[in-house]
Amino acid sequence: MASRGISQETFDMVVRENIEEFEMGPEDAVKEAIEQFESQGVDLSNIVKMAPKVSADGHQEPTHQVLQILEYLQESVACCHLQEVSAHLAHFCDQCKQDKACHFLAAQKGAYPIILAAWKLAAVGHQGLLLQALNALSLLVNGQPDLLDTQGLQLLVATLVQNADVADVTCSGIRCVRHTCLKHERNRQGLVKAGVLPLLTGAITRHSHSADVVREACWALRVMTFDDDIRVPFGHAHDHAKMIVQENRGLKVLIEAAKAFPNNPGVLSELCSTLSRLAIRNEFCQEVVDLGGLGVLVALLANCNDHQDLVKHVLSALRAIAGNDDVKDAIIRAGGTEPIVAAMTRHLTSPQVCEQSCAALCVLALRKPENSRAIVESGGALAALQAMKAHPQEAGVQKQACMLIRNLVARSQAFSQPILDLGAEGLITQARAAHRDCEDVAKAALRDLGCHVELRELWTGQKGDLAP
Repeated sequence: MASRGISQETFDMVVRENIEEFEMGPEDAVKEAIEQFESQGVDLSNIVKMAPKVSADGHQEPTHQVLQILEYLQESVACCHLQEVSAHLAHFCDQCKQDKACHFLAAQKGAYPIILAAWKLAAVGHQGLLLQALNALSLLVNGQPDLLDTQGLQLLVATLVQNADVADVTCSGIRCVRHTCLKHERNRQGLVKAGVLPLLTGAITRHSHSADVVREACWALRVMTFDDDIRVPFGHAHDHAKMIVQENRGLKVLIEAAKAFPNNPGVLSELCSTLSRLAIRNEFCQEVVDLGGLGVLVALLANCNDHQDLVKHVLSALRAIAGNDDVKDAIIRAGGTEPIVAAMTRHLTSPQVCEQSCAALCVLALRKPENSRAIVESGGALAALQAMKAHPQEAGVQKQACMLIRNLVARSQAFSQPILDLGAEGLITQARAAHRDCEDVAKAALRDLGCHVELRELWTGQKGDLAP
């Protein structure tokens, strides 16, 4: 059941009633209002839960501090008082960071055109002020991408072009791109048409030693490949990924950047995650190998085994590029099996690592008996079964492990009995019973292991079974 919502005005009215009619203090009045609405199932996540402040002379209506700041900012921009604009932007950002609901209230009360005006004022030779305006915009549009209009889109691209050599401005501008494109297909397509993709890949190359810029640019590139706007029946995620790779040398940019951050797991995680989003075609998977990316991934998995999040993203990238049959063999030749199994064993308590490890091995074994042998000899089957034991309630782990076992024995029946001796049948049967998503893959794994599986015939297709 969806939660109900209320306006900020309704919440503030109840708070004022608590203060005026029941003589409560501001804190108690707010607390009482929160309890009252939450007991009614009202969602207060976008409500500023503070008592509005009353003006000193008492003549003006009570208002929240973030709205007072916006009023002062608007006046300062109109008068071109740059120092005041800077101070008010800083206060606005502080308010939004302290309480996420502040930027929702600010947006409802016309904050976007005010910040856009400050941005235009700053764009003419005031770099420090420009950075503040971009930071404010980034906070405002986070979760509210509909705010971006055509004027703002064009100004954002122009700002990135004009400040391409300035790391902090580039970083903040790219963050605005990311926030305005998340779950918003129209903004994605508009920014791509305006030329944002070469600006993102160019930022990684130009600022190859700035961890913040590289991280933000990777994140923004990934968002461009999302298909997450439920309002649009068909997005351009695939086309955008193709453009990043084919027109903007995206794979080469990412692989070269990975070499520049050998000791930064956070940045490497972002790079690997982005790489996995771009390996969407057979030739792209092969290009990763040709550019030396496979060597980078295998080395990271072997040398950075302690960093769980990085391991997860490296495994995801290996899984993605293994969609190419030739790359499967290249991964095996590069000795990729052992570090994948070692990663799963080391991080057995992590369901994400276990799932990605099983998935990567599953893809490597698909239609490849020789690869299956290498995986079994490296302890891959045993590790997968241990993962099933460790995470019985994780449907993703159970499903990928079942698929892996099935692929290992489908064309290599000699492995069936050794895997059964490890307790595979019981674990797969448990997964089938516990998780509906595992029904088909579990039955396939049991069948190929030579176990008895009851295959129910749901419909025989005989005449008269279906209503006219």
